[in-house]
Amino acid sequence: MHFLLNGNKGTFTLQDADRQNYLYLPLTNESGIMDCITPDGHGDSKLGQNEFLLEPTSCEDLHESMRNRNIWCKVEGELPWSVWGTSAGQQGKRFTPEAEEMTLEIGRVWQKMTRMQEKTGLEVSVLNFCPPTTERVEIMQVTMQNKGTKNLTVQPVAAIPIYARSADNLRDHRHVTSLLNRIRTTEHGVEVIPALSFDERGHQENHRVYGVYGSGVKGEAPEGFYPIQQDFNGEGGTLYWPEAVFGEEVPVVKAGVELEGYEAMGGICFRKTELQVGETQSFLVLLSYDREGMAYLEKESVAEAFDKLEAWWDDRTPVHCMTREKSFDVWMEWVGIQPLLRRIYGCSFLPHHDYGRGGRGWRDLWQDCLALILTSPEEIREDLVNFYSGVRIDGSNATIIGSRPGEFKADRNAIVRIWMDHGYWPVLTTGFYLNQTGDYDLLLERAPYFCDGITARGEQRTDGRLRSDNWLDDGAGNPYEGTVLEHMLVQNMTQFFDTGAHNNMKLRGADWNDALDMAKDKGESVAFTAAYSGNYVLIAQMLSALERQGQKTITLSEELVTLMRSDVADYEDTEKKQHVLAAYYKSCLEPAKRKVEMEITECCEILRGMSAWIHEHIRTAEVVEGAAGELWFNGYYDNDGQQVEHGIQGGHVRMMLTSQVFSIMSGTAADDQIEWIARSVDHYLYEEKVGGYRLNTNFHELKLNMGRAFGFAYGHKENGAVFCHMAVMYAYALYSRGFAREGYKVLKSLENQSMDFERSGIYPGIPEYFNQRGKGMYHYLTGAGSWLVLTVTTQMFGVRGAEGNLVLAPQLMKEQFDEGGIAEITVHFADQKCRVIYQNLHHKELGDYEVEEIYVDEVRYSTGGNQIHRAYLLALDKNTEHVIRAVL
Repeated sequence: MHFLLNGNKGTFTLQDADRQNYLYLPLTNESGIMDCITPDGHGDSKLGQNEFLLEPTSCEDLHESMRNRNIWCKVEGELPWSVWGTSAGQQGKRFTPEAEEMTLEIGRVWQKMTRMQEKTGLEVSVLNFCPPTTERVEIMQVTMQNKGTKNLTVQPVAAIPIYARSADNLRDHRHVTSLLNRIRTTEHGVEVIPALSFDERGHQENHRVYGVYGSGVKGEAPEGFYPIQQDFNGEGGTLYWPEAVFGEEVPVVKAGVELEGYEAMGGICFRKTELQVGETQSFLVLLSYDREGMAYLEKESVAEAFDKLEAWWDDRTPVHCMTREKSFDVWMEWVGIQPLLRRIYGCSFLPHHDYGRGGRGWRDLWQDCLALILTSPEEIREDLVNFYSGVRIDGSNATIIGSRPGEFKADRNAIVRIWMDHGYWPVLTTGFYLNQTGDYDLLLERAPYFCDGITARGEQRTDGRLRSDNWLDDGAGNPYEGTVLEHMLVQNMTQFFDTGAHNNMKLRGADWNDALDMAKDKGESVAFTAAYSGNYVLIAQMLSALERQGQKTITLSEELVTLMRSDVADYEDTEKKQHVLAAYYKSCLEPAKRKVEMEITECCEILRGMSAWIHEHIRTAEVVEGAAGELWFNGYYDNDGQQVEHGIQGGHVRMMLTSQVFSIMSGTAADDQIEWIARSVDHYLYEEKVGGYRLNTNFHELKLNMGRAFGFAYGHKENGAVFCHMAVMYAYALYSRGFAREGYKVLKSLENQSMDFERSGIYPGIPEYFNQRGKGMYHYLTGAGSWLVLTVTTQMFGVRGAEGNLVLAPQLMKEQFDEGGIAEITVHFADQKCRVIYQNLHHKELGDYEVEEIYVDEVRYSTGGNQIHRAYLLALDKNTEHVIRAVL
C-alpha cells in the first residue's frame, strides 16, 4: 500500500485505506468547525468541548465504534449495501478473498472514497469537505454510477447518529442528557436542539441547533426521516444491521414532527431513483450547526465551493517548494497547513489528542506563530501584544490562552504548575517577527499583566494587586501596564535568578518536555538554561536595532531594573540569586513603584554578560564524555540532585536529544564541540527504521525522581520515540550553526519515514512522534509543523529577514537542485508574494557556492551581497507574484 501522487499540490490516491485502523483526516475551515473523518466515514464533528454534533471519538473508537456517516443503498432485489463498507455482512468478508476494494483520493483537506458493489455494478463515491467560508457545515456529496449491465432502482438512506452535547457526557449522565433532546424533522432533515447544556455546576439554556440535512438527486426533499436511533436500529438491531434498512418496512417520519427524550438519529430516507446503465446521479448530505450552509443542498453551490478549496488552502500555506525531490515538495505542502490546523484545533480535538478541554497552550501558541508570521505578519502583530498580557509580574504566565483577547487560565486542569521554559518561546517568536518586518516599535507597545493571585512561581498566593478582571492593579484602581519589552525582560530576568543547587535554572513543573514532571524540588534544566542564554543575546540584538533607529533609553519598572543591576559576583552563588529573586517577588506584592529610564547600552551589556556566564558555566560543569571519546552535554538534574546524563550507568549510555539541541542553538556549544555532539547523537540516538533521531537513549529505569516519561514503554512518546518536534529543532540548530549536511540528514530521515505509508501508516505531514514500530502518532497538531516550515524556509533555503530586509543565504545540497540546477521556494515577504529561484548552473556543492547576482522580475538588483532592501520590495506592485532569481 503506498501513495500515488497526483500532481505537486499534495493530492494523492490510496488503495484499500480502510484496512488501516488509525487513519484520519481533519475537515475544517476558519468558522470554528472541527471535524475529522476516516476512510470509512468514522470520526466526529464539534465546535468545542461542549458542542459535539457527532459522538466524540478517541483513536480506538475510529475502528471499534459503529457510529459513522453511513450511507445505505437499497437496490431492488439485493441486500442493502453500505457505501462505506460498514454493514455486518461486508465487515464479515474482511480478511477473505471476497473483501471489497475501495479507493481513497485525498487532498488538502478533503477526501473522496469510491467503492463498488460488484454484483450490481453500482459504484458510489462520497466526497467530504468543509467549504472555504466561515460557515459551520460539513458537506457530503454522494455520487452513484451504474457500471453494471442492468438498470437499477436505488433508494439511498443516510444514517448518522446525532450526539448533540458535551464530550463530558460520554460517561457522565449519558442517558440523562438524552432526555434533554428536542428533536424535530424539517423539510430537508433532522434537527436537535437540547433544552439545556448539562452541567451540575450550573445548567445553561441551550440554543445551539445540531442538524443533518439532505437533498435528493433532483434537489428534492427526502421522502422521510428516522429521527430516533432506537427506532432506526430496532430491537436487536445495530447500526451495522439496522431494522429500518434490513427489516420489514419501518415507517418514516414526515417533516414537521417534534419528538423529545431520546438519542437522536440523522436518518434520512431519500426517494427511490432509477439509475440507467452508465448513468450518474448524486445527492447531498450536510452536517450543520445552527442551520448554516443550507445553500449547499444545491449541487451548483457545492461544485463552486469545492473548486475554490485548493486555492483557499494554497493561500494559507506559508511556503511552496520546488526541488529535485518531488516527494519532499508534496510533503511540505501538507506540513505547511499544519500550523493553521493547530491554530483551529488547538491540541485537544483530534482522535489521538483526546485530552484537555480546548484553549491553546502557551508554548504552542508562540511556536505556531512562527509559521504564521511567514504568511501574514501584519495579522499576527496584535496577537503578539495580546499574548504578552498573559505574563505575570513574577515572570510566570498563564498556561492556557482562550480564543478571545485577554482570556487566560492558569492551567487547563486548574492545577498550579510552572513550566520553566515558558519565557523562552516569546523571545524567539518576537525576534523572528522583528527580523521579518523591521517593526521594532512592537517592543514599545504596552500591555497589562495577568494576575490571578498566584505569585513567586506558584509558591505563594496573594490578593494584593488582584483585580476582578484578572489584571494586575497599579495601586490606583487601573490595570498596571508595561511595554512588550518589559514583559519579555520580566520573564527572562527572573528565570536567570531562579536556580538550583548546581546553579542551573530550576526545572519546576517541567520544561518543553512535559513528561519530566517529577523533579519539582531539586530538578534543574541545564538544557533550557542554555536556551535562555541565547535569549539574552537575542534581546540584546533587538535593543541594538532599536538603538540604531534612534532610541537611546527604555522605560522599565524600578523593581526590574534593581533586579537586572544585581552584583555580577552573585551569579556564582545560587543562594544569593534566590535572595535577590525573593526580594523582587516581595516588591511585586507592594503597590507599583515608579518607572525609570535605563540606557540601552547598559541593558545590552547586562544581557550579554548573563549569556556569557551561562556559556562558561555549562561548558565547565556539564560536558559528558563517552567511552569511545564521544562528547555531549548533560541537560538535567533529577529530584535527588543527581546529574541525569552522566555517561554510562549499568552498561547503558544516558543521553537526551533536547540537551544537545539547545546547547547548539544557543551558542553554548563551541563549533568543535558540535562536531563531537553530532557524532555522538548519530551513534546513540539515530535509528533509520523508526524515522531518525530518538529523544533519548533507553535508561532501563523507572525514574520516579525525574518524570512520567520513564514510565512509558521505551520508543513511545517522550521516552525514546523519534519525537519530531525536537528532531526538527535539532535540524534547525545544526543549520543555524553552519552544519547543514548534518541538519539535512535529520530532515531527510523524517521525510522518508513520513512519506513511506507502509512504515508510517499516516497521511503526508509530520506527526508528533514515530513509535517503536515506526508508526506516526498524534498527527497534524504538533509544533514540529511550524518548526519544519521555519527550518526549510529560513535555513535550508535561507530566505529570511534581517531587521526587515530580505536575506538570501541558501544551504541547499547539490542533490536538491534539479537537472537544470534550479531549486525554488515561494514565500511572502514585505507584503509581497515572492518566488525565489536559486540557479546553481554549475551544480556546485554547498560550501562552493554563494549568491553572486540577484534579479528581481529580471531586473538586476545587485552584483554583490545577499540582501534586498525592504523599501525596494515594498515599492513593487502588490497585485502580482514577483520572481527573485539568485545566481549562485
